Amino acid sequence: MDEGVEVVDVLIVGAGLSGIGAACHLQRECPDRRIAILEGRAALGGTWDLFRYPGVRSDSDMYTLGYSFRPWTGDKSIADGPDILAYLRDTARECGVDRKIRYGHRVRAASWSSADARWTVRVEREGETITMGASFLMLCCGYYDYSEGYTPEFAGRDQFLGRFVHPQHWSDDVEVAGKRVVVIGSGATAVTLVPELAKSAAHVTMLQRSPTYMISRPSVDRIATGLRRWTPAPLAHTLTRWKNLLMGMYLFRLCRRSPERVKHALIKLAQQQLGPDVDVKTHFTPRYNPWQQRLCLVPDGDLFEAIKAKRASIVTDRIERFTADGLVLQSGATLPADLVVCATGLRLAVLKGVELVVDGRTLDTARLVNYKGVMFGGVPNLVSVFGYTNASWTLKADLASVFVCRVLNHMKRTGARVCLARADEASMSTEPWVDFSSGYFQRALDQLPRQGHKKPWKLNQNYLADLMTLRYGAIDDGVLRFSN
Repeated sequence: MDEGVEVVDVLIVGAGLSGIGAACHLQRECPDRRIAILEGRAALGGTWDLFRYPGVRSDSDMYTLGYSFRPWTGDKSIADGPDILAYLRDTARECGVDRKIRYGHRVRAASWSSADARWTVRVEREGETITMGASFLMLCCGYYDYSEGYTPEFAGRDQFLGRFVHPQHWSDDVEVAGKRVVVIGSGATAVTLVPELAKSAAHVTMLQRSPTYMISRPSVDRIATGLRRWTPAPLAHTLTRWKNLLMGMYLFRLCRRSPERVKHALIKLAQQQLGPDVDVKTHFTPRYNPWQQRLCLVPDGDLFEAIKAKRASIVTDRIERFTADGLVLQSGATLPADLVVCATGLRLAVLKGVELVVDGRTLDTARLVNYKGVMFGGVPNLVSVFGYTNASWTLKADLASVFVCRVLNHMKRTGARVCLARADEASMSTEPWVDFSSGYFQRALDQLPRQGHKKPWKLNQNYLADLMTLRYGAIDDGVLRFSN
């Protein structure tokens, strides 16, 4: 305590995948540091505790989505949400970081004082505002608004007499059995929901404005299963992790170098699995190139099987208006519905809406410039964890935490209290934070930080490059400066 204010060495904001991982890394590599984790909700898990819609699952394999320090041992490579949540809870408990989480603590603002070399953090807790101090701040709170998903304005929606629900707010009282269901959207959530709802609904229609690239993959990795049978578990996990990681990197690079070749292959695979009765050109041929948005994973071909069995169908059109018993489309067609699921995406919350102030100056997030994908130029003693858009989130989150541990241990050895990436903003040209055309990024483009055109201001979307930079690269690189 310092003048009645509790002060910790590292304050972690968020107890989801990134926050739990960061705390575990700090516990292992910086055991002398006092850490605390502030979580705005009543439970750990982040995304995996928030999303409760039917069939919720990972869209990345668990050998790379799981932590590097705690191998995934489940049977499924593409895991269900409850299994991922259990994995997070077990990890927090085994590492002892569950005791460091303070629930119902929502961070609203953080103010840095160079004179004190400290962040003062304003926190809402049970209707009151408290203050904490931290020498180092880690924002591990994700990138989207937990309170509200993105819902477009639909003409006549108030006339609809059925149930309208966003997957982010799914509850147990949503009735599906025997209902005519329309799922609006074509992203990962819609692709997950449709085959699951089709198990009990009268029929499910996936209504999309434009198609998404989809790729089928077994939910159980047979190579991983074989490796576990014939090699020690740690080696089996390492080999599987690197296999999946390198395959993902290869596919991404192939998409960028030969987009037409990959596009043709993906559409051909979809046609083979769907059969001749489905118009693949209309419903499965996107207007953009592969990996300009995330590929949608179809585990065990479940969506394709539901369509072939006539339990589900896809309509590519735009909504003209809602009616009392369904939707009228711009083509003039109608879709009857008892339940409409609005799987139209996320609403980004840049830095989770935490107001940052440095020496009395409020920072504009759109003017921040990335440093090595983990810090921002001109912002001292702060790391923001943001995973990959083209690979498993945790791959980058793990490396970011490793980098923080290296920085903190360097500061301890040298007696430094402050680390600051100094950017020459006047001469640096910048570009958008990510080269990604997904709607939820495009809607928030004017709020997102920027990146430079060269290292260390250029954002890598490459695990091997980040591995060399964050785990093995020089800490005192002439750009990240340390002082007392």
